[in-house]
Amino acid sequence: MNEKIKSFTDLTTWQEGHNLVLMTYKCIESFPKKENFAITPQMQRCAISITSNVAEGFSRKSSKEKIQFYYISLGSLTELHNQLIIAKGLNYISEEKFNEIIDQLKKVQRLLNGLIKSAKILNT
Repeated sequence: MNEKIKSFTDLTTWQEGHNLVLMTYKCIESFPKKENFAITPQMQRCAISITSNVAEGFSRKSSKEKIQFYYISLGSLTELHNQLIIAKGLNYISEEKFNEIIDQLKKVQRLLNGLIKSAKILNT
């Protein structure tokens, strides 16, 4: 449990975020083709942004910079949440699938908040 974190891929936050990316991509496979230039690419970008900003934040030396990227990740997570609500409202995803993805999203949100809190403690 006390293994040294050497890479962003060692972060539980990144790992769970990666699972969310995969879930999002699988979910949007069934969206109508008319969404190929609308909500589909937006959801892809948001999902990818979550883990990309965790990775970039991890690579930064100062806690202040880390926190900045983790907050960007949190913003992308919130944006994805909104887009999932829209997709559900348009009946692109079932209630069951929506709840499954939202549960994963909330898990990532908790982990991100913990990462931010840890970085803030190191910053003081």
